[in-house]
Amino acid sequence: MEKEVMDFILERALKEYPLLSDILFTPYHPLEVLEHGRLNKIKLDGLDVLSPFQIESIALYIIGNRQRLLKDLVKTGSCDLPYQIKNVRFRVNIFSQRTGYAIVMRKLPSEVPTIDHLKLPSIFYEIAKEVSGIVLVTGPTGSGKSTSIAALLQEINHNRYCHIITLEDPIEFIFTSEKATFNQRELGTDFSDFASGLRAALRQAPHIIMVGEMRDSETVKVALSAAETGHLVLSTLHTSYASQTIFRIIDMVGEEEKHFVRARLAGSLKWIICQRLIPRLDGGRIAIFDILYNNLMVREAILQEKSPSFFYEIMKKRTFGMQTFDQELLSLYERGLIDEITAITYASHRSVVRQGIDKIKVKRGEPTTDLKDLSLEEEEEERIGFI
Repeated sequence: MEKEVMDFILERALKEYPLLSDILFTPYHPLEVLEHGRLNKIKLDGLDVLSPFQIESIALYIIGNRQRLLKDLVKTGSCDLPYQIKNVRFRVNIFSQRTGYAIVMRKLPSEVPTIDHLKLPSIFYEIAKEVSGIVLVTGPTGSGKSTSIAALLQEINHNRYCHIITLEDPIEFIFTSEKATFNQRELGTDFSDFASGLRAALRQAPHIIMVGEMRDSETVKVALSAAETGHLVLSTLHTSYASQTIFRIIDMVGEEEKHFVRARLAGSLKWIICQRLIPRLDGGRIAIFDILYNNLMVREAILQEKSPSFFYEIMKKRTFGMQTFDQELLSLYERGLIDEITAITYASHRSVVRQGIDKIKVKRGEPTTDLKDLSLEEEEEERIGFI
């Protein structure tokens, strides 16, 4: 594999789908891209499908002589690294699967986004004013967590004189210092793991530390220590709901430390923003947010080990900028930005969303949901909790 060939493939994909988010190399499949969440195939001259050998050759070319990445690929089954052609940067994940190696290349924005540009909820401006504690942005892979954190950091950069250290895998957005001073560090090149990088950051006079991902209990513990000593820690987790994040963090530590970590989290947590990207009626995608703020009631709920449904009820009240996915889904449906199927599919509590949709339909003079079916669905939700 030569650089000219690799760059030609990527340029071809970018030319056909300029708004693509990801490029996929999968054995026995043609080259594929994701644009607005939809999978599209690209035909390359003389290359209908990619063979395992071709993809492995591409993977080894991208990795080069970086031994740490080869070790990660063999030991853990995947590795992350950056790649760039001209002015377009990619975050690359190479991973093993049933028929060989596969590659996903995520296109990164050329400029650091802003809260206004991303049309994030206005509460993000208040979150950017936090000076200590932990702020977590969560959601599934590809939901835009890193982009939202970048927008928060850029807002801080516009308004505050402070020292920001980022610990990333790999570095995604290149910040240009305005009022803030940035030191961006990359896993494998500048530090060996997030926990050790975070420990080192505490000796580097930071005001704010951005940790790419909370991957293990050690990182969680060091992050709590950083927050308790007056630093602001921003990080991500893979969770489906804001309230679920609390339980995920606590479960990451051993049984013997759960109670202690619960108390520390109750004292250090500031915000949890869980986000998803869902399809719009016009063919694009739109972000929705589940937002939890650690007020006195939430703090007591964490200490008393309340269930996710208890946090959901707190968030429903919309105090302190909190909200649920369900409330935003109903707002988008009422404004005609999403359809009924999408609203129900992405709901936390489908019965709540169905009831909300029925009220909207009554206003419009449209037929509503079968009440018998709705009653059965409510009983099922009560039995299993969140859908």
